Amino acid sequence: MKRREFLVAGGTLAMSLSLPARAAFPEKPVRYYIAFAPGGESDVAARLQQPYFRKKFGQELIVDSKPGAGGALAWSQLNTFPGDGYTVMGTNLPHIVLQPLEGNVQYKTEDITNIHFFQYTPDAIIVRAESPLKTYQDLVAAAKANPGKLNFAGSGTNSANHAAHERLNNLAGIKTQYVAFKGTGDLVASLIGGHVDGAMSYSPLALQQKGKARMLAVASEKRLELFPDVPTFRELGLDWVDGAIRGIGVPKSTPEDLRKKLSDMFSEINRDPEFRKQMLDNGFELMDITYDKMPAFMEERKKIYLGTAKLMGLAK
Repeated sequence: MKRREFLVAGGTLAMSLSLPARAAFPEKPVRYYIAFAPGGESDVAARLQQPYFRKKFGQELIVDSKPGAGGALAWSQLNTFPGDGYTVMGTNLPHIVLQPLEGNVQYKTEDITNIHFFQYTPDAIIVRAESPLKTYQDLVAAAKANPGKLNFAGSGTNSANHAAHERLNNLAGIKTQYVAFKGTGDLVASLIGGHVDGAMSYSPLALQQKGKARMLAVASEKRLELFPDVPTFRELGLDWVDGAIRGIGVPKSTPEDLRKKLSDMFSEINRDPEFRKQMLDNGFELMDITYDKMPAFMEERKKIYLGTAKLMGLAK
């Protein structure tokens, strides 16, 4: 079965790479901040990008973690960095749309200058291997028998995991509890140790913990090639295709031509056949939203996330 891939043509590569003012860029390492703790999907994807950045552009891509407040700590600091192209930051959807709606974070969606989105991971329900919940139907039955008793770990508040948890409760007609962790890497011990009943996470976690955990359902359009026995939510009667989208942001002070050049650089990595294979083998689904396509893409996603925000009580 062929994996689903989002492909949006860049169209700016030749123009931006030929700009004389940026011809020598980068001349030193680029620091890449991740808004979550090490070990999660954002961190794994960034480290997969590292060797290709070095090979293609001759400089190191230094990955640093800046976790806190479900990603909000890092994103609130993005615009304090110089806009010289040597600081970039991982950005996540729907996080950067949902978090500001709550009003307790120090940034607005418009403060984040996204230059490229390169991958996404479908929402997935994951339980430990020894869990008595063998199927999605088992989960629903247990939740209806004991409303509010089952709890599910997730990465951050007002995040993709948090939103997916509220969607599960709404679509399945059940009541379960959400337990927020700093990132996916932080929740693994609690999941495998049985301290939570399961996790509302993504397909890469099920792949990383294969043998220790199993996936009950996934929010992809078709069954994933790596998990052919796991049903989609649509197969189970729920209209649910969604997940977390990850990309790159820069400080607002970054000049337009440099934004475009960085976007094209990460897009070039994303098109590398070897990189693509590594990403897919690690459970990531690929997309290629370049800087020129960003305004329309963000407007489309914000409209979609407004419906989710209403479920979470963040919007009327």
